Amino acid sequence: MPASKTMELIPWLLDGDPAIRWQTMRDLQHAPEKEWRAEQRRTLSEGWGAQLLALQAPDGSWGGGIYSPKWTSTTYTLLTLCAIGIPHDHPPAQRGAALVLDKQLGRARDDLFMRNLAACDRCIVGMDLMIAAYFGVRDGRMDAMVENLLGEIMPDGAWNCRRGREPEPHHSSFHTTFNVLEGLQVWLETTPQHPLRNDVLDAEQRALEFTLEHRLFKSDKTGKVINHRFTMLSFPHRWYYNILRGLAHFASANWPYDERMEDAIALLKSRRRSDGTWPVQHKYSGRVYFDMEKTGGPSRWNTLRALRVLQWWAR
Repeated sequence: MPASKTMELIPWLLDGDPAIRWQTMRDLQHAPEKEWRAEQRRTLSEGWGAQLLALQAPDGSWGGGIYSPKWTSTTYTLLTLCAIGIPHDHPPAQRGAALVLDKQLGRARDDLFMRNLAACDRCIVGMDLMIAAYFGVRDGRMDAMVENLLGEIMPDGAWNCRRGREPEPHHSSFHTTFNVLEGLQVWLETTPQHPLRNDVLDAEQRALEFTLEHRLFKSDKTGKVINHRFTMLSFPHRWYYNILRGLAHFASANWPYDERMEDAIALLKSRRRSDGTWPVQHKYSGRVYFDMEKTGGPSRWNTLRALRVLQWWAR
């Protein structure tokens, strides 16, 4: 994408929520860290981040539950706060992250924790890992979650949350795979010099190769679109996969050029509106505290994310 085209949209992005502003400053303007860090901290006192933080219950939870109701529970609220990019060291959010891990899996790496971990959906393990790593949980439970995910890789190289259930799945799930990959990515970013690091990087490479074999959204046997919703730009994406979510991960991993991504890149470009922005095309039903953006109109979230992808692709 020509740099001039990106630059035309930057004033509009900077006119949005602090969540959009600080990421635009960092990723598109390449502003000094001191400047975008200051803007990042404003997510605690202004806009979407501050609105969600104000809804936290005295016990550290949101929505009256840990994983449900969707999408107002503690888990999904913290995932949204991760996407907004509030500072990692915010104590109330750290308290919520500890609560998620304590309630869903257990307070310590003991026999009960390991049984709960083995029984948990891999989607949820990936989410829990992301939340815990982002907000600074550092104990043996983190290693156990990473080891669990490495041990649950399907023969085709990725993950399916139905593994171990009847009927036994024989193919990985895009939804599960990207919930896991995003959790592992945050763990990698926040856990340097770990003995499992190379194993996690190898697992990421295998899972992304699985995604490439499907050109990010197509059957590897017929070439047809696997699921129409994979082609729809949704945000927040919750636990669901779509091509922008997939491409964003390749971009964040600074993956080298591969022609098998070209169909998804072309589809992303085709979703661009005449004003240069990208829309939110679809939302998943469920309770929400508020809508960050309206379906159908120009989306700062998806425009920022698409521009990051195309900036990486151009390199």
